[in-house]
Amino acid sequence: MPSPVLFALIATGVLAQFADRLALDTITLAATQAGASPRLVGLLVAAQSAAWLLVSLPAGVFADRVAPRGLIRIGGLLMIVGALAGAALLATGETAWLLAGSAFVAATGPVVIALSIFVLMPRVVGIAALPRANGRLELGRACFSLAAPLIAGWAVARGQGWFGLLICASAGLLVLMAASRLPGEHPAPQPRQPLHRAIAEGGLFVARHPYLRPIALCAIAWNMAFFAFTAMVAPYAARILLLAPETIGLASSVYGAGLIAGALSGAALIARLPTGLLLVFGPASSLVGAGLLALAPVGLGWPALAVAFFLFGFGPILWFITQTSLRQAVTPQALLGRVSATLTTAMYGMRPIGALAGGLAGEWFGLATAIWLPVALFGLSTLAILASSMPALRAMPEGELNPQAAE
Repeated sequence: MPSPVLFALIATGVLAQFADRLALDTITLAATQAGASPRLVGLLVAAQSAAWLLVSLPAGVFADRVAPRGLIRIGGLLMIVGALAGAALLATGETAWLLAGSAFVAATGPVVIALSIFVLMPRVVGIAALPRANGRLELGRACFSLAAPLIAGWAVARGQGWFGLLICASAGLLVLMAASRLPGEHPAPQPRQPLHRAIAEGGLFVARHPYLRPIALCAIAWNMAFFAFTAMVAPYAARILLLAPETIGLASSVYGAGLIAGALSGAALIARLPTGLLLVFGPASSLVGAGLLALAPVGLGWPALAVAFFLFGFGPILWFITQTSLRQAVTPQALLGRVSATLTTAMYGMRPIGALAGGLAGEWFGLATAIWLPVALFGLSTLAILASSMPALRAMPEGELNPQAAE
């Protein structure tokens, strides 16, 4: 059984991720059902995900300087404010710029919370226990991710998309309650640097590190691919595969099943399989899923969509648990927040770029052609790992690796 502190830490991460996913599914489905163009759907996805690009790096500096519990509370408040504003807008039929702004505010909360959890986790458990602890965190997120598309599909099909965002606001309130159980200690004092220099120090560590650099490159391409796919999947499924909102939500929920399967098996697979193999398998499985969907005829639309979402969940969650534990193991304590922010920007900061690219491609070239954009980007993410030294990595490092020495 996890300790009360670890349980509270996992709860905050699970609730934040659930709210982030539920808001994304609700907004894209509600806009599509209201007749929004692929470009507008891409804009909404980009606004919801832009927080990861704009907020991660400065938030990572503060995560190294202040008590993470305080940042988690700020994140919970942002979730509540943004989700309540979005619920009010959906209730009045607004699916454009104001909704995009509320989505950005609500998404800022999970950004701050994710960085704080990354910094706190190595303080709560030892390095050897990181894969299991991260696996529990991802298992909880996966279980709730399974429910998010179902809730969104049910609410939007009944013209009550606002209800999904009310649930997001409730998750923010629960985050505030869970945060009260977390330790409030401040990190060890460090020499104060200007914000831009502190950010640059974390980025330089990642750029020079033989493990973190290919992870960042893979993450950039994968997240561009996934959010190009996310921006066009609802219009593609509805207008090309001719699926109803409930069916799209049901197929999307298989993503959560893939996450659960990967999270349940993550710690055991990391202990038994070469680390490099798991890091290749994550993006490669996404490439296969996207390719199968692009090739699927209308009659096989639902099975192909479900298989794609399962592979998007199963392989990448193994990759995420593996690389999270690896970077926690090789990063000095004083740099955890900034290194996490750099990788978070690489992983999630490409979301708005990918979403805008997917939306514009769908409008300019047609959805049937544009669906090949995420296929190509998933291929690049796989190549980023294959072209590095990562495939030869046999086991999880047990201590910090000096990037200067490794060059």
